[in-house]
Amino acid sequence: MIDLKNLTIEKAHEGMKKGEFTCTELVDAYLKVIKEKNKELNAYLEVYKDISEQTEKAQKKFQDGSATLLTGIPFAIKDNILFEGHIASASSKILENYKATYDSTVIKKLKEAGAVIIGRTNMDEFAMGSSTQTSAYGVTRNPLDPARVPGGSSGGSAAAVAADMALVALGTETCGSVREPAAFCGLVGLKPTYGAVSRHGIIAMGNSLDQVSPFGKNVSDVEIIFNTLSKYDPEDSTSVPEDLRVSKTKTNSKKIGVPWHLFENGVEEVVMQNFKESLEKLKNSGYEIVDIKLPHSPYSLAAYYIIMPAEVSTNLSRFDGIRYGYSAEGKNLLEVYKKSRGQGFGKEARRRILLGTYVLSHGYYDAYYNKAIKIREKIKEEVMQAFQSVDLIATPTVPILPFKLGEKMDDPVAMYLCDIFSAPANLSGVPSMAIPSGKTKENLPLSIQFMASHFAENILFEVGKKFETIR
Repeated sequence: MIDLKNLTIEKAHEGMKKGEFTCTELVDAYLKVIKEKNKELNAYLEVYKDISEQTEKAQKKFQDGSATLLTGIPFAIKDNILFEGHIASASSKILENYKATYDSTVIKKLKEAGAVIIGRTNMDEFAMGSSTQTSAYGVTRNPLDPARVPGGSSGGSAAAVAADMALVALGTETCGSVREPAAFCGLVGLKPTYGAVSRHGIIAMGNSLDQVSPFGKNVSDVEIIFNTLSKYDPEDSTSVPEDLRVSKTKTNSKKIGVPWHLFENGVEEVVMQNFKESLEKLKNSGYEIVDIKLPHSPYSLAAYYIIMPAEVSTNLSRFDGIRYGYSAEGKNLLEVYKKSRGQGFGKEARRRILLGTYVLSHGYYDAYYNKAIKIREKIKEEVMQAFQSVDLIATPTVPILPFKLGEKMDDPVAMYLCDIFSAPANLSGVPSMAIPSGKTKENLPLSIQFMASHFAENILFEVGKKFETIR
């Protein structure tokens, strides 16, 4: 019997290497759990039919000695990551039967490593949402409490790992879409430096923000996945060449900056209490905690919700009912456009397309979009300035506990506020990681988030592993 609850990538690798279990037996253990739990949780939209072919290839790698740490490791992937010959719908009706015609770069890397990709997971439609409730294929439930949301937009991937339906998973993050579900499901979630992991073959939401991001139950698993995927890719114009991936962090001390002014209001008491206790533990372990100011960061969410819809409006214009995806019949071309988009896109996607088109329109471009871009630059400058004097910046991952299904659906602004601590890292392009930091009396997960300078993921992994031993 494989102990899925406490399994890590390294333990699974050792088990397969020593012949304690085969790749097939490991994957079958996860498929058994999927059969038991997925009906209720709705984490997977599809379990792939070619799993046995994948496990056979992985097993051969163990036999011929070419196995890597990820060989035979069962992965779940978010439904916006292209896997050749498999449906990638971005959880939208408009792409419900779209089959990927090529592999995304991250899938190529996983295939080369011999990983087994079990299936595609549910998400907020086109990654728009913080709760995995905007999917065209039903909501995903939180495995820790099925009456609550798992976070979003990568909620299906998070739920799959938290429920032992995959050992690890890939999501994507535009603003908190991996760190927030990691926090809500008691996992580790890393948002890498922008440009560290290829975006080639990812269904785009916001090109200047999107980044493929891994989930795991511990920091080591996330580190292994990141190291495998973090390579330069000439197919992606935003991918940063290896020789330019230099961290600009100047200090060598264990100094953590805390921007207290960012969370004076709106943070639930139990979250704030846990955050203070976590800082105390870090202090007792030799870390220096200092106050820092990020004067423009309070505007980061407002800037994000102008820049992101503008990019969404541009990206989603390609789904017109003509080239591919869902197409409705109409008397003329305009009617085909209107019906296909009106019926194919869900409510949240339509809201953001309209908002984005508005801020890019003549007369409003300068008033909104240009100002948001200027604010973004200011935020990036001040974050980089902060890293001249501290190694890390710490905040709670999210200001609230996982909320009940349906609770915030009628209040989009309340939903958007879940991203309040995520936005500075996405706008400035720096890496950030969410780590479980305890549980409430009701057994709901709590989480702390660390940010580091560009390409300083190693510092995040270092503090993360240390925090795992003291939390």
